[in-house]
Amino acid sequence: MTSIAPRAPLNFFWFIPTHGDGAYLGTEKRARRPEFRYFKQIATAVDELGFEGVLLPTGQSCEDSWITAAGLATLTERLKFLVALRPGVTSPAFAARQTVALDRLSGGRLLLNVVVGGNPKELAGDGIFLSHDERYRQGREFLEIWTRLVTGETVDFDGEHYKLQGARIDFPPAQTPRPPLYFGGSSEAGQDLAADAVDLYLTWAEPLADVAQKLDSVRRKAAARGRKLRFGMRLHFIVRETEEEAWRAAERLIAHVTEEQIEHAWRRFTQEMDSVGQRRQAELHGGRRDKLLIAPNLWAGVGLVRTGVGAALVGTPEQIAERLREYQALGIETIVGSGYPHLEEAYHVAELLFPLLGIETRRQGLREAIANEFSVGLARQA
Repeated sequence: MTSIAPRAPLNFFWFIPTHGDGAYLGTEKRARRPEFRYFKQIATAVDELGFEGVLLPTGQSCEDSWITAAGLATLTERLKFLVALRPGVTSPAFAARQTVALDRLSGGRLLLNVVVGGNPKELAGDGIFLSHDERYRQGREFLEIWTRLVTGETVDFDGEHYKLQGARIDFPPAQTPRPPLYFGGSSEAGQDLAADAVDLYLTWAEPLADVAQKLDSVRRKAAARGRKLRFGMRLHFIVRETEEEAWRAAERLIAHVTEEQIEHAWRRFTQEMDSVGQRRQAELHGGRRDKLLIAPNLWAGVGLVRTGVGAALVGTPEQIAERLREYQALGIETIVGSGYPHLEEAYHVAELLFPLLGIETRRQGLREAIANEFSVGLARQA
């Protein structure tokens, strides 16, 4: 394979499917339950394969990301954990204590994914009845308090959503000055929050022109505040040695999805949820099986029934590496990937795609170390 050097350092993350996994979407056929033993398999594999970290999702259908990350942190060596920080669901002071504890426990491997949006019905189950833009105003107050606490301040605060007196944390985090904040939000309110408070802005996968427009908007908003953000992308992968194999795998993934499931998901995405990002993902395919190829190698089939990111890069390692280079040219430096099943697809990505991106797996490093040691041993014998 010819190495395709990325335009900028590429940080490649994977995903822990704490809501379940499987070989097919829309069916229990060959499904894998969300069990910690399986999460451990994935985490230890991607730690060895050279992935920088993992995203742990959040919501009613997921195992708790903080507890799961705490367990996995003790079983891995270098892997970072991108865990949900949810304004409104927890208090900023309690979240700050959790942050410091997990950052210290993991040896500075904690990253925070700020999650403000979601399905209003699910949010109501968590006791959150704020409108879309009100949630982002609450999120701004939350992050101000959280940041001040985690960086060592004693905080008095009297705002629209929070009131605290003498709040403090007695232990510093392992990272200085604090663990980084990641965030994804496509609405104006979301982009404003990103420009104000976070370190890395995440977008879900979309065609190049749409991603460029979104990043430019966020970049301008941050610059107006005297800030500069880093950028990342969340997407799925189906990587195979031949293009035919890749597209067969893509079609097989949705082989059991019914038209009724697609119609139900479409109503949920467009009528129940107030997420601008979710609506943009749904509009990529319009609820139609014959409209899934939305850009070269970019396939929207996952989004027919799955919430969150619904697009996947499908193709050979060379094709997908070239698509990633195009996104990198827009400023994307971090990739948060996933695939079905997540354990097997992690190996496909690492073994087929990483060599083209110049990402070395730990197994490669180990082989080289063994080879060097063997050469030294032979030299000594000679």
